[in-house]
Amino acid sequence: MAVVLGLLTWGATLWTEFLWYETVGFREVLVTRLVTQVSLFLIAGLFTAALIWSALWLAWRHRPIYAPSTPEQAALDRYRSALDPVRKLVFVAVPTVLALFVGTAAASQWQTVLLFLNRQPFGEVDPHFEIDIGFFVFSLPFWQMLVSFATLVLGLSLIGALLTHYIYGGLQLQGQPRGSRTTKAARIHLSVLLALLLLVRAGGYWIERYSLSMTQHARITGMTYTDVNAVLPTRTILAVAAILVALFFLSTIWSKTWRLPIVGLVGLVVVALLLGGLYPSLVQSLRVRPSEAQLEATYIQRAIESTRAAYGLDDVESVDYDPRVEVEPGQLRADADTIPGIRIVDPSVVSPTFRQLQGVRNYYQFSDALDVASYEVDGEAVDTVIALRELNLDGIPADQRNWVNDHTVYTHGFGVVAAYGNRRSAEGEPIFYERNIPPVGELGDYEPRIYFGENSPPYSIVGGPEDGPDRELDYPASGGGAGTGEVRNTYQGDGGVPMGDMLRRLAYAIKYREVNILLSDSINSESQMLDHREPRDRVERVAPWLRLDGNPYPAVVDGRVTWIVDAYTVSDRYPYSQMEELGEVTEDSLQSAQNIQTIGPGQVNYIRNSVKATVDAFDGTVTLYAWDEEDPLLMAWSQAFENSVQPMSEISSELMSHLRYPEDLFKVQREILSRYHVETADAFFTGQDFWRTSEDPSVGGDNPPDIPPHYLSIQMPGVDEPQFSLTTTYIPRGAGRQNLTGYLAVDANAGTQAGERREDFGQLRLLTLPRETTFRGPGQFQNDIESSPENSEAFAQTLSQFLSLNRQQGSEVILGNLLTLPVGDGLLYVEPIYVQARGGSAYPLQRVVVVAFGNELAWSDTLDGALDELFGGDSGATAGDAGAAGEPGQDAVPDPGETEEPGDPAEPAEPAEPVDPASELGQAIAEIEAAYEAGQRALASDPQDWEAYGEAQERLRQAIDRAVAANPAGGSVTVPGGTDGGTDDAGQTEAP
Repeated sequence: MAVVLGLLTWGATLWTEFLWYETVGFREVLVTRLVTQVSLFLIAGLFTAALIWSALWLAWRHRPIYAPSTPEQAALDRYRSALDPVRKLVFVAVPTVLALFVGTAAASQWQTVLLFLNRQPFGEVDPHFEIDIGFFVFSLPFWQMLVSFATLVLGLSLIGALLTHYIYGGLQLQGQPRGSRTTKAARIHLSVLLALLLLVRAGGYWIERYSLSMTQHARITGMTYTDVNAVLPTRTILAVAAILVALFFLSTIWSKTWRLPIVGLVGLVVVALLLGGLYPSLVQSLRVRPSEAQLEATYIQRAIESTRAAYGLDDVESVDYDPRVEVEPGQLRADADTIPGIRIVDPSVVSPTFRQLQGVRNYYQFSDALDVASYEVDGEAVDTVIALRELNLDGIPADQRNWVNDHTVYTHGFGVVAAYGNRRSAEGEPIFYERNIPPVGELGDYEPRIYFGENSPPYSIVGGPEDGPDRELDYPASGGGAGTGEVRNTYQGDGGVPMGDMLRRLAYAIKYREVNILLSDSINSESQMLDHREPRDRVERVAPWLRLDGNPYPAVVDGRVTWIVDAYTVSDRYPYSQMEELGEVTEDSLQSAQNIQTIGPGQVNYIRNSVKATVDAFDGTVTLYAWDEEDPLLMAWSQAFENSVQPMSEISSELMSHLRYPEDLFKVQREILSRYHVETADAFFTGQDFWRTSEDPSVGGDNPPDIPPHYLSIQMPGVDEPQFSLTTTYIPRGAGRQNLTGYLAVDANAGTQAGERREDFGQLRLLTLPRETTFRGPGQFQNDIESSPENSEAFAQTLSQFLSLNRQQGSEVILGNLLTLPVGDGLLYVEPIYVQARGGSAYPLQRVVVVAFGNELAWSDTLDGALDELFGGDSGATAGDAGAAGEPGQDAVPDPGETEEPGDPAEPAEPAEPVDPASELGQAIAEIEAAYEAGQRALASDPQDWEAYGEAQERLRQAIDRAVAANPAGGSVTVPGGTDGGTDDAGQTEAP
């Protein structure tokens, strides 16, 4: 019964796998992988079974007819007596069991075999052997696998032969003269097996010569002086010696003595110990260490050049950058195009805010860390914080949780929510330009249903006949069917496995161990099974040879919500390239978010972002696009899995506009550049100019994680205009020092041309700060925030007092992302600070923005105000966040009970005439908001401090008077609530 049930479960799982791959159009991937694995299993298993069985059978077949009469053989009689009745079973069972283990191990090497069979040249040679690098990447792992396999199988065969010969008297350990301790048959049999084993070992020694190019040392990866001059020659000597000893063993067939091969074997072991271990140690101690810098220079230089090539760093633009530290009015005028691109909405903080303002119902959710993108709004590129309103089954009331609801009613999320990255309301909330249910905003018409996402249920059963009832909850709204307060829908896509066949329902019932799949009336002839719905999971299944970025991101592309997943080809066989642990170098402070993962564990020394993968959020379609078409690894895999990867020319212009430089690749590269920005062997040897990635100062603890890289639009020195970029900062390697030493940015904008990316895409630019001068680093900036000087023009208290008061009054202060920008011929720090009340429904609101330049620090409730404060009253540029509360499109989320029917979405309120922030009226409104906020803070800090509150109200009255004087049309001006003027229902004050 156990066997039958096991086979039934295995068969059902395998069949559903075929059905799934057929649905997504990647059946050949599964077939190729299974055929390769089964072939390896059978070849390795049959070869192992045949060799071990032959060793056992030959030893038994050529046993002595009469066992020698010795005490030793007499003791073995009982073993022979016990073995003879079951000998045939043992001779079959032992090889079979061992063959299963060896075959399974061989099947796991399917990627190594496929790469070898589809190997491609790199077009570059390694610096020592002058062999194409493709040999090290594709061929060397295959030959090493064969050596290991042959060593294992021959070793098992030798053990089996020795035991059998010993039990049946062909081999004796004592009691006879030396010349007759083995029979002729045993001597020939064992000498042949030992000779074969030594020949394989000789091949292993020879192959080890090439693997020295990937040896890890304390300073570099690759061969050092000792490896080249001591280890490498000994490997050659040992290979020749192993061949000679193998010939010695074969000679016993004629010499009839084991003396010569045993002496040769002992000599081989001695040579291996002396030449393989002692001699290299002596060379390292006596020759290298006294002159290490000179002797290792050649090999360090090889490592520098190979590492930079393997990680795509050979074209980094490195610039010496001497930042200004003095501030003066108008200093940012030359960077006026960059300042509006400063993102003050932190995607890792505002998810609860999105949830409260745009979640609509508890069964909708947003990811812990939202995504950053660039969209065109009103003809201008806008840095955007974007999120999908996904399904959250945990938000359904407990009395509504059952199998039908979980898997056939609550099946999908609904809509995209997008906010300006550089704007916030007067209350500190994001300003949404795509919002609500049904969607309203600037992204145009698109399919809003999210059936495939990062938080989708494990499986849902959707679809039905055209004339049947709609079962799936689409979104909550009034009038959605007999006054139920919800609109229902029937899935119209083809992204699932058809479930009309009773056998398929049975297979899935077995797979998911759920009898309801077989019995439920909710499943009909048109139903489809949607499973494996997480974007990374879908891509990983259709392309198991790729490593995937830990942060897929959504985009609205050609009327569809599309997940974009960056994928990498990696290797650990690139000669002389630095080895890195992927899981460690891609980890930063964002890994605590549920939807942010690392690229995964494993050591590599070569990586390329070779594939851009997309997953349609509505029908789950997976498409792989070649992104680095010259990558030999991608070429090999594309040949192994034909037609699985589409050429770059198939990428549409709209999809191209949303592709960006991947985060995990950038993390790996920034770690490598922390040392390999040094280009000379002498400087690399001393290590005095090594860096490390800046720690995230917003995370406490003794060992804070790395600061995550940030996407933002900046204009690097020497570049004509701002570009959407990915940035990071460096500080000196070593404990205690926190000053800034370097700044790295990569052009992350792929462009908008179909099938062709921008020429500058992926260009890395490194700013190296002077070594003889210290500049404030992120940690020092954060320390200044906690001990800030008084900033009387912004608030009548110091920043540190503001933080302390909010922390003491039951609120939580959240430090936002710390951005660094090379502007004003210097470096500008920008950090938003959020305050969140303690309570179940509280959410973070951005209250202040802190900026620093050189040794000066300032803060205000807006970025514009902080910059003006920092640069003597006028920064020379406008960030655009002052007065953002009046921006059109910042509608409150409507009560779902008031939402109109689908197809007739509620029209947004007529927006007020936009106010030019640079105009006199715009400035007055900004002053009104600042005065109002000052009054509220005065009350919050000390409810009895009526003097400070009165001063704020006086400034508010003056600002209102200026706004009235600047409004010749006589229209109304809406300002935050205060004590003057009439108050409307929303708690806002109108000036006449």
